[in-house]
Parts: sequence; structure tokens; C-alpha cells
Amino acid sequence: MKSLFELFPVILFFIAYYAYDIFVATGVAIGATLFQVGWMWLKHRKVDKMMWISLAVIVLFGGATLAFQDETFIKWKPTVLYWLFAGVLWAASLFFGKNLIRAMLEKQITLPDLVWKRLNLSWVAFFLFMGLINLYIAFNFSLDTWVNFKLFGSMGLMLVFVIAQVFMLNKHLNTVAPVTTAQRTDETPVLNQEEVNHKTDKD
Repeated sequence: MKSLFELFPVILFFIAYYAYDIFVATGVAIGATLFQVGWMWLKHRKVDKMMWISLAVIVLFGGATLAFQDETFIKWKPTVLYWLFAGVLWAASLFFGKNLIRAMLEKQITLPDLVWKRLNLSWVAFFLFMGLINLYIAFNFSLDTWVNFKLFGSMGLMLVFVIAQVFMLNKHLNTVAPVTTAQRTDETPVLNQEEVNHKTDKD
């Protein structure tokens, strides 16, 4: 349900495009994203930073599309958003030593530090790739093809990537976590008095 809610603006954009045109669809996408953020705020009193970024990008590039009646701006919007996500993940790790993918998922799964780093880098690479492929389709194919890709193609690639991630992490997810010191405390054998005296004599 959450994923469907996140796709809400894209789905409405797709419907509005085929019902009217790219400019009406752009206006609908802006309105849908504003509604999405407003709903999240009213329901949780909190909005994810990524959603704020998405709102800023759609308002900026969607607004330019409507102001100049030029579809080029809205075609660039997904690429800018993907590259911003990639930049945030990379910069947080490089300059602040914070793995944002780990911060989002570590309550659900436990992974070695090296695997967390690889996972973070894989998302950076994926977002960079998605930005590039969006530009390639936007400026080498028809507008209809790009709109179809924006909904079905990007969602399909995301699904394939996530499934590949699950297979990659499967061996780590099935690994039993090592027993910690705290867990072993109750299992530590208690020395009886004779063993204590013997150990004291040796010392």
C-alpha cells in the first residue's frame, strides 16, 4: 500500500497525459505531489526528506514546463531526482560517514559492515544508471514511449533491482547472528566452592 501511495503522482501523471496532454499531466503531477506531502504531514506530522526533495524537484521542473510550455523540463525531472538521491547517499557516506541505506534497514536486517557499504554503493550506481537511461529514452524516443517508460519501465527496473538485492543478501539474511557476551552470561558455568579454592591456591 505504501509503494502504491508513493507512485500516486506518477499514476495520475500517466492517466492525465493520455486523457489530455503533457502540460495537463504535469500540472496534475504537481498537485498530486503536494497532496501526497500534505497527507503525510497531517497523518504523521512528519514527512520523509526524500519526499520533500521530490516535491521541490517537481515544483521546479514542472513549473518551468508550464511556464515555458516546454516538455524538456519535465523530461529532465526524473534524472535530476535520481541523481540527487545518488548524490545524497554518496555524500552522506563520504563526508559524514553515514550509510543512509543502513539507517533505513538496520532495524529489519543485520549485515556485516562491508555488505552495508556495498549495498549503499549499489543504490548509488542504480540511481545514476536510472538517470542516464531516462535521458536516453526521453530524447531518443517519442513522448508516448517516455511516458510509458516513466511508469512501467522505471517500476520494472526497480523491481528487478530489488529482487537482485534480495538474492545477493539472502546468504546474510539466513546467517544466524553470533552469540553475544550478554547472551552467554547466563550460560557461563558457575564454579563450586572447591573449584574456587583450588583456583585460589594456584594463584
